[in-house]
Amino acid sequence: QLQLVESGGGLVQPGGSLRLSCVASGFTLDYYIIGWFRQAPGKDREGISCISRSGGLTNYADSVKGRFTISRDNGKNTVYLQMNSLKPEDTAIYYCATTIRSCRNGVPVPREAEHWGQGTQVTVSS
Repeated sequence: QLQLVESGGGLVQPGGSLRLSCVASGFTLDYYIIGWFRQAPGKDREGISCISRSGGLTNYADSVKGRFTISRDNGKNTVYLQMNSLKPEDTAIYYCATTIRSCRNGVPVPREAEHWGQGTQVTVSS
């Protein structure tokens, strides 16, 4: 059974850091482009970053560019999202998903995602 599981969320103060992990089971992650998405309370889910199958191409939303870094370790079947300089507006549930959209075409969009994780809550607050 194809499954993605996110972890690493939590409560952090503004300016702090977190590293999210997205672990795949039931399939080989390196066959897939992976996107990170987030959904804040009362808002639509939005794509914030993607990484190509090899990890050689990445893309970021303007809102996280320069603060977040996506990476992958195909040997561990895992994709990471390193989040630095966190702001209260980064508070959301964060999801990883496989996507059919190439990272050359910008950040991922939810309608082009196929397999989703259950999400992990990130709260940025003092």
